[in-house]
This record gives sequence, C-alpha cells and structure tokens, in this order.
Amino acid sequence: MSEDIEIRRRRAAWRAGHRGTKELDLLVGRFAEARLPGMAAADLALFERFLAVTDPEIQSWLLGPSAVADPVFADMVADIRNFHGLG
Repeated sequence: MSEDIEIRRRRAAWRAGHRGTKELDLLVGRFAEARLPGMAAADLALFERFLAVTDPEIQSWLLGPSAVADPVFADMVADIRNFHGLG
C-alpha cells in the first residue's frame, strides 16, 4: 500500500512540474515538491484531480481574479497561492 502511494506521489510531482507553461510548472511544481511527501491519501487524490484541470483554468485561479469554478478545489488553490505569497 505505501509503495502505491509513493508511486502516485512521484507521478503527481512529475505532472505538477510539467504543466506546459513555465508559470504553472513553477507554481504547481514547487508546491508539489514541498507538500507531496507528507500528503495523506485523501489529499493526494484531490491533488490528482486538481492536476487534471486545464492549464488556463488553473492559471486563472492562481494568478488572476477568477473565482475557483469548482469549490472542491478552493482550499487547494488558496494553499498554493499562500505557499507562493500570492494570497
């Protein structure tokens, strides 16, 4: 079981750091590097769902004034913004 979660963490870290734009690679990737090692399975599952959201949508949530369209991700977006001093 712990091996499974480690594989998922590594996969999520790679996906977070390879979003497609440098801004998101840095914002989401650095957050993932810092937080994934201690992330519980439920939080990891939510982060994996977050990574499936389109880049323009995530970028507007993190860098723009857009409200988070899916309230499930509101706390995560706030955490990422606070992690980088954006909130």
